[in-house]
Amino acid sequence: MRPTKTARTPTDAPALGATVTAGVRTSFRSLRHRNFRLYWSGQLVSLVGTWMQTVAQGWLMYRLSADPVVLSLLAFAQFIPTLLFSLPAGVLADRFDKRKIIILTQTASLLEAAALAALTSSGHATPGSVLALAFIFGVITAIDLPVRASFVAEMVSTEDLSNAIALNSAVFNAARVVGPAIAGLVLATLGEASCFWINAVSYIAVLIGLARMTVTPRDTSHLKGVSAFSTFREGIRHVLQVTPLRNLLLLLGVMAGFGFQYSVLLPVYAKDILHSGAGGLGLLTAAFGMGSLLSAVRMTQHLTRWDLRKNLLIGLLVSGIGLGGFAWSRSFPLSMAMGVAAGFGLILYVASTNMMLQVTTDDRYRGRVMSLYTVMLVGTAPFGAVPSGWVAKHFSAPVATTGSALVLLLGALWIAYRLRAILQREAEGPTEAAPIDKVG
Repeated sequence: MRPTKTARTPTDAPALGATVTAGVRTSFRSLRHRNFRLYWSGQLVSLVGTWMQTVAQGWLMYRLSADPVVLSLLAFAQFIPTLLFSLPAGVLADRFDKRKIIILTQTASLLEAAALAALTSSGHATPGSVLALAFIFGVITAIDLPVRASFVAEMVSTEDLSNAIALNSAVFNAARVVGPAIAGLVLATLGEASCFWINAVSYIAVLIGLARMTVTPRDTSHLKGVSAFSTFREGIRHVLQVTPLRNLLLLLGVMAGFGFQYSVLLPVYAKDILHSGAGGLGLLTAAFGMGSLLSAVRMTQHLTRWDLRKNLLIGLLVSGIGLGGFAWSRSFPLSMAMGVAAGFGLILYVASTNMMLQVTTDDRYRGRVMSLYTVMLVGTAPFGAVPSGWVAKHFSAPVATTGSALVLLLGALWIAYRLRAILQREAEGPTEAAPIDKVG
């Protein structure tokens, strides 16, 4: 007997529309804050340019040197400043006006991009000059990242903080899809210099947004008479004493340092393994970005603390499997698919770590905690980038990437062990079910 068809009522469509509207409002709720809306819209433009420069810079360096080790040195030069300058930047973020600091760093980034563009346009770019400018950009980024990460909490209310973090991740990864795809086209038609010029111009958008903000001065009276070194030491002591902060940051340092190094070798895959050229490099980078974007959109929903804990496990597991598949694929479509999976898992893990840190951190320490987050996420890259380049040169890029995948899978095993211990500890208590905003 066939099931009876349910007649559609006139109220079905409006009800569905209301549900969709409510879902959109929930996902984008932090944009109701004017300052965050200005900041976020500026990032939409600026980050596309940043990703274009990232792709073009790697391609330029490999074209000039044809050496995977030099590519790893490029990553080293760009990321090593994070170890040197991000922790002091966290002290600056907690003591001074974050918006003014970001205006300075974004202006400096504009000038660095213009210098790289001018060198490349005139034909004077060399591996040495590209490395030098990458180091300068690394210094700027080392100061900029922790300040921007902690500034989010000043642009939105407490209940919208996790959503703002997720939207920040979403716009970053949307740019990670669009920027490399555009870069691939521009590289194939106009060359590397055009990508660098476009990036320089793109910084104007975020500078306009920052200039139009109205920010209420923060109370920093508790830091008066306290030296910068004492402020720094107090932040380190706070992280060491709060077990969740310490564990999250240590795990992130290992995973980012030795498990996230696939991007250094993407030019090798595009040129020598998949034979797809500059356009292929842009598409491969965009594939990782597409997976990351899907993950970031997922993170805009209300999540419990237990949801975030599970995301740590799922993220590392999916990224490890995806990266392992990418390493040995010789089919461009399969490599794209594996890149999407790896990107999805990596951002699920990173964004969940960011959220757990932010909602666990006291406002007084936010700049310093986020500077440690930056060090662990970005500053540990040199320790993995150079060995990865060495393995790629003396063995192969797939072997090096497989090593990164194994690190991620080992991290997933450790998280699974920790989750089992937490489940046993909470067996007699209620499961956390409140939104992350409410559980602190």
